[in-house]
Order: sequence, then structure tokens, then C-alpha cells
Amino acid sequence: MYGNFQSYLQNELQSIEEAGLYKHERNICSAQGAEITLQDGSKALNFCANNYLGLSDNPRLIEAAKKAMDERGYGMSSVRFICGTQDRHRELEKAVSKYFHTDDTILYAACFDANGGVFEPLFTDQDAIISDSLNHASIIDGVRLCKAVRYRYANADMDDLERCLKEAQAQRFRIIVTDGVFSMDGNVAPMDKICDLAERYDALVMVDESHSAGVVGKTGHGVAEQFDCYGRIDIFTGTLGKSFGGAVGGFTTGRQEIIDMLRQRSRPYLFSNSLPPMIVGAGIELFKMLEESDDLHTRQQENVAYFREKMIAAGFDIKPTQSAICAVMLYDAPLSQKFASAMAQEGIFVTGFYYPVVPQGQARIRVQISAAHTREQLDRAIAAFIKVGKDLGVLK
Repeated sequence: MYGNFQSYLQNELQSIEEAGLYKHERNICSAQGAEITLQDGSKALNFCANNYLGLSDNPRLIEAAKKAMDERGYGMSSVRFICGTQDRHRELEKAVSKYFHTDDTILYAACFDANGGVFEPLFTDQDAIISDSLNHASIIDGVRLCKAVRYRYANADMDDLERCLKEAQAQRFRIIVTDGVFSMDGNVAPMDKICDLAERYDALVMVDESHSAGVVGKTGHGVAEQFDCYGRIDIFTGTLGKSFGGAVGGFTTGRQEIIDMLRQRSRPYLFSNSLPPMIVGAGIELFKMLEESDDLHTRQQENVAYFREKMIAAGFDIKPTQSAICAVMLYDAPLSQKFASAMAQEGIFVTGFYYPVVPQGQARIRVQISAAHTREQLDRAIAAFIKVGKDLGVLK
């Protein structure tokens, strides 16, 4: 039976390879960090991880994870409502709620699950979901699992959002859904204006803080802090896999009744094992660290400002950003792949992005800046960009 299907898959894979779209994974033989060790023993500076606060190999979090395993075991072997809830799960949920100024929080295995499980329990075919055109794939998939009427507005375009809200008055309930920071461009959703429109047209508001929490805002607390929107946003989703330690785990945090309903009906929560104690223990410690000091966020923001200033001065086309994401625009898809490969030869890990991940003709190198990067490492990356840029004719 497999023969015909195998041939089909082989042809599809060959087409992906010939189109230059095949994703090759690169083996790292060290902890994740600003500098990593590759399989051949060589070193490289990593500028394509979501390690925004540089905590992926933090000794304090590692020790907290070990301690949690010693005290609460390795795994839960169950879902939350059967026998998979420990006191530490509730402690972490309270820490997340405190960080985002919300009523309550529900933990998931990943933010993909949080976004996949948030819409279907809350909305029916009588309701409307109004989604930004550049929202993450997990939001798109979550919306697909729900029978609500779907509206889509152009990225951060408030006129287009208002158009959708006017049309959605035909539905019972409406919710506006947006990423806090859009992962390909690094731009921030204008949450104050979104909340203004939501209040004018009687809509709920949801934001995915995966790329914004820990990064944007005066102390890195995300878009609600940046735009002073506490109390105006009904649902936040986010991850422990980026700024918050870089491991796994996601969450939804928000209004009490919303979280209560998700505990009763959200399928990824009801049918997935609870987060293991080591992840929970490290997560609790992470939020204690962020309460104690804003130093990591401050360093990360200084690194972004320095990198952007030097790259623009060198002549590169950098999209405006308020986040840790710097999009170096190349526009040509094959060029982005050549550029990333040449950077690897210089000992710098970056990734080229091109259609269908970004629109046609919008290929770029996405650089992600961490608090863990030193000034010397930033200078090495900038020098490599300039060298490769001149070699490939991007710079004169």
C-alpha cells in the first residue's frame, strides 16, 4: 500500500528541495546560548534563537529545575483534572497572572496548544473572530477549529480593523485577535488603538505575547505595559519557550470566567499531560528573577539599539522594530539563502526567510538579539554582515 504514497511523498520532497524551500536542521552539541558548539566541534554565535533574555542556560533556572525534580518527580503521567495538578502548577499560574495583571492563568504544553484551545470553547457560529493578517500559525489553526465567522484585517491597519468590526456587528460576540510582536517584521501591534476600537464596537481583545513579553514595555512586561492597556485586554496567551527561560510550556491568562471555561472545555488542556515539575519549578524561579531586577531587559534593549544603529550606518535596509527582532531586508529568496550560508562560514548563525513564510519579494535575514550577547559578539556579527554584504553585492 505504501508504494504509491511513497512515490508521491518523494516527488513532493524533491519539489521542495528544488524550490530551495527544504528546511535543514543544524545540530547543536552544547547548551543554547549566545555562543554554541556545532557537531564538528566548531563554535558559532547564535543570532536566530528566541533566547531574548539569555536565560536558556541560566544556572539559577537549571538549579530550580533540578530541585523540582528532586521534590516533585520527573513527570505527571496524567492530565490536570484527573491527577495531574500539583501545588507548583497553581503557584506558577499565580506568578503568570501577577506578571500580566490578570485574574487567573491556565497552563498548556505549548503556546501552540494555548492558541489552539482558546477559541472553540468560547465562541460558536453566532460569534466573530477578527484576526490580524500576520498572526502566528497557531492562532490561524485555533481559529480554524472554531465555527465562528472569520474576519481578517491588514497588518496593524486600524482602518481595516474598523471595517471588519462594523461588518461583525451582525454577530453576537466579537473578539479581536493579534500578535503583540509580529515575528517576521518585529513590529508591535498598536494595542491602545485596538482597545479603543474594541470599546467603540463592543469587542473583546486577545493578544499573543510570545515575542513581546519580556521584551517590549518600560520593564519588558509586554504590550499592555507599553500601551498602558491593563484591564482593557481580556485574554493573553504566551510561552515559556522564548524570553521566559527558553524551554517549553504555554499559558492563557485573563478574565476569571474565561479561564474557568477553558479549564472545563479546552481540549489541549483536557487531553494533554500536565507540564512536568522541572519546567514548572524553573518557571516559578524565572518570575522571581524578573521581579528582582530589570537588568536583563535593559541589556537586551541596549543590544538591539546598538545593532540596528551600526547595521543602518553600514547601509543595510532594516525594518523598524520595537522588539528583539531585526529584519535585514534582502528581498530576493535565493540571495537570502546564500547570505545565511555565507554567514555560517563566518561563524554566525542566522536564518533566511522567504515565501511562503513572508510575502513574495520580501525575503530577509531575521536577526534575534539576546541580552546574552556581548558587545564584542555584536561587533563580530556586524563585521560578518558587512563582509558578506559586500561579497554578495548587497553593500557597495
